[in-house]
Amino acid sequence: MRQETYQRCPKCHRAPLPTDQAFPVACPYCGVILAKVDPPSTDFNARRDRGGSDADGGHSRANAAQQLIDEAGPWHAVLLAVPDRVDAMRFWGRCALWLGFAIWGLVLIAQDWRTGEIGNSFIHRPLLIFHEAGHVVFMAFGHWLMIMGGTLGQLIMPAVMAVALLWKNRDPFGAAIGVWFLGVSLLDIAPYIYDALVPQLTLLSGGTGEEGGHDWIYLLSSLGWLPKAQLLGGLVHKLGALVVLLALAWAAWVLLLQHRRVADDVLMED
Repeated sequence: MRQETYQRCPKCHRAPLPTDQAFPVACPYCGVILAKVDPPSTDFNARRDRGGSDADGGHSRANAAQQLIDEAGPWHAVLLAVPDRVDAMRFWGRCALWLGFAIWGLVLIAQDWRTGEIGNSFIHRPLLIFHEAGHVVFMAFGHWLMIMGGTLGQLIMPAVMAVALLWKNRDPFGAAIGVWFLGVSLLDIAPYIYDALVPQLTLLSGGTGEEGGHDWIYLLSSLGWLPKAQLLGGLVHKLGALVVLLALAWAAWVLLLQHRRVADDVLMED
């Protein structure tokens, strides 16, 4: 059983820790049992506290970034959690994935929400499945919520994915991609809202909203907001674009912190 006392948590790197670290004392920030976790080297925490570089050549800027996280509080420790050692192949795979999502996100943002151009993209199809499933799930809560449930369904699913990856898997990069999907879902909803005032989009029924079956004509009319449909559609599009950009920034920050800890011999990240 490990005898030394950690100054910082070997998993989330937060401080301070309890003085008594005997089993089953856990880190108050991430919940890891301190007696069961060993750092990759015995002086890892001491070198970090001194702000120096580690054995594989850590950089001072990465140390400064990590120090900001340590001082910011437990929320930042969760949102920017980084393993002690990061597998090189996985790291560069994530970088390629980030680049792909960045390009895809910018293309989707640039599409015209007034004409519903995003409806022709691949991403619209899986979001449509979540949309239709939302109608079924919320059917038990009354007619209004059943109609609203389509929009809620395609927003809740990526949000659930992001939360699960962050809290269950401790994977902030994966959670950021989940938030990216949430932003794209908002981009996908914006044309539907905008279309409610002057219906032109072709619905699943094959007709337009003037013939019935348009969620947002019903929802906005019930609230007396139908004349504001185009304004609301534009605002939702801007919100979606902002969420996509914030998600990409979050993922990029996580990758920047991971870069310092890339190692070629890691089979499983801890």
